[in-house]
Amino acid sequence: MALRLEKFKRWLKYKYIGLLRAKGGASRVAMGFSIGLAVEMFTLPTFGFAFLLIFPLVIVLKGNLPAALIGFVFGKVIYIPMAFVNAIVGGWVLPDHFTVKIPFLYDWVNRALTTSLKLIVGGAIDGAVLGALLYFPIRASLEAFRNKRREKRKLQRARLEVKPVGGTQD
Repeated sequence: MALRLEKFKRWLKYKYIGLLRAKGGASRVAMGFSIGLAVEMFTLPTFGFAFLLIFPLVIVLKGNLPAALIGFVFGKVIYIPMAFVNAIVGGWVLPDHFTVKIPFLYDWVNRALTTSLKLIVGGAIDGAVLGALLYFPIRASLEAFRNKRREKRKLQRARLEVKPVGGTQD
């Protein structure tokens, strides 16, 4: 069991480093994360169909798909506290007199649909704001990591050039 856990940790670290070194740089990874987070904020009331928006959005906005999936999972973690905020924002945007009324459905179903619509509208707005707010710190941290790594490699190369290689000197 301990060996499996070690292998899993090593695999996670490998994937993390691969994500940090992803093609397109830090801006693509940050964009992918932001897309995933924004889409998650209105996925639950749509019964998961909004998840399918990740793929075209990643292509159109030139994001990174693995980062978008990580952002989506992060959004799942913070969704419950954000659902209250989403409902409040959706209530602000939709008019007070707005209700869903489908004649052949029970009244409680119509109320549930109205609440879901408020969650969708509020979640779309909150998701876009959260994605935009988190884009810049994520991009900056990834660029800082890349610069730190570049400096470390430069120092290692300088150390290798100074050391004499080989056995005897003539």
